Amino acid sequence: MAVPFPFRARHPARAALLAAALLAACHRQPPTAETASPAPEAEAARGPGASTPAAKPAPATPFKMPPLAAGPAELWKEFSGAKAFEEVRKQVEIGPRPAGSPEIEKARALIERSLKSSSWQVERQSFTDETPRGPVIFVNLVARYLPAGIPSAPKHTQRAIVCSHYDTKRFSTIKFVGASDGASSTGALLELARVLALAPALAVQVELVFFDGEEAIVQYTDPGDAKPDGLYGSRHYARELRDSGRARQFKLGILWDMIGDKDFNITLPPDSPADLAREIFAGAEALKVREKFGYLDRGILDDHVPLNTFAKIPTIDLIDFDYLYWHTADDTLERLAPDGLEHTGAVTLYHLRKALK
Repeated sequence: MAVPFPFRARHPARAALLAAALLAACHRQPPTAETASPAPEAEAARGPGASTPAAKPAPATPFKMPPLAAGPAELWKEFSGAKAFEEVRKQVEIGPRPAGSPEIEKARALIERSLKSSSWQVERQSFTDETPRGPVIFVNLVARYLPAGIPSAPKHTQRAIVCSHYDTKRFSTIKFVGASDGASSTGALLELARVLALAPALAVQVELVFFDGEEAIVQYTDPGDAKPDGLYGSRHYARELRDSGRARQFKLGILWDMIGDKDFNITLPPDSPADLAREIFAGAEALKVREKFGYLDRGILDDHVPLNTFAKIPTIDLIDFDYLYWHTADDTLERLAPDGLEHTGAVTLYHLRKALK
């Protein structure tokens, strides 16, 4: 999970506009006069040693994406805190899940199975990065909705990113299962995938990302440092978006972190994108949970920072940083409740419905 920024001790306390969108697919065309092999007599007429003109490639034949359903008008009402909590429980039962461990591979497998059951195609974004304790292999999971009748999920239709980290902090002195810090947002993101699948026209506009390596191996440092520690997955993903040019297609990003506390309150970083924060507050107001959303009194270093700074995508961090058990052995399932998961999921869906018309 994130740290206060600058660093200090933790305080204990839409419509279906894509119905006619085109995807590119290459289909072999029958030979034409230009692409067919030359007849033997024509070959002979050219004489020995004559070059054969290169055949022109067959043109790509585009096909239309099938009509996509808009789904329930009040989609946010479909988000179940209880179902999200069950996904959280599955992650916690694996035990500690630090980057590079066999346990985090078990967590990945659970995430992938759940996403695929909701018709999301998962890309493993694997990379190796240097850490204070040597090279570590990290794996981000990037999920895109796969409509029925389409062979591969499109990559150009997404306009919003909703993301979370799924690794846990590595400790040698305690058993840290990260119920709130890692598992809560991971489980809620899987429930979000299920609900978005009820509205395919919206789902194809959302990219879900599960970051590996959010936790520092030793101590968080600024992402711009020569040898930064922490935020490994989000730094890699944001730079890939920037370098590939895909960053330009996104309007916004929403990061979830530590959203399962029984005493749930969202504490936005004070430097959150102003327009996005205002819209999130408006959604919370419409859903009658505005009192649960406010600002923290200091900045937070979390996975939203690389998306804002490297990819230049306005991204907000929905985080409950007022959590007594942060980075302790007591961050267990007993400290959590479904309400915070449900409030965060509902407000996010409310905003996505409005922002991605």
